[in-house]
Amino acid sequence: MKKEYRVKKGSEIEAIIKHRQSAGNKYFVVYTKKNHEQSHFRFAVSVPKKYGNAVERNKIKRQIREVIAKYGVVDVVDIFIVVKSTAKGLSFQSITETLTNLIDKQLKRGESK
Repeated sequence: MKKEYRVKKGSEIEAIIKHRQSAGNKYFVVYTKKNHEQSHFRFAVSVPKKYGNAVERNKIKRQIREVIAKYGVVDVVDIFIVVKSTAKGLSFQSITETLTNLIDKQLKRGESK
C-alpha cells in the first residue's frame, strides 16, 4: 500500500481521536474522521508494546494493512486503528471479519451524520 494512504503525523492522529467517532470491541478500536482535504482514504495502526515483541507487533500491522487493502475503502476518511493486547493469537480470518465489521459500522455511522 502506498505511503500516501498513511496518516503519519501525531497531530493528525490526535485530531482523529479528538473527533470522538469510534467503534470498538475486545480486540480493536477504530477511530474515523472525514477528511475533505484528501482525494482518498488514509489510515494508521497502533500496536502497544504489551502486545508482544517487535516481530509480533509488525506481523499484526502487516495483516491489518492487508485487510485494509482488500477491503477497498472508498470514502474520503482518515482511519486510526488501535490494536488491544487481547487480539494476540487471532487468526487472519478473525482479524479480517472483526476489522471489516468495525470499519463498516464506523462508515455507516459517518454517513448518517
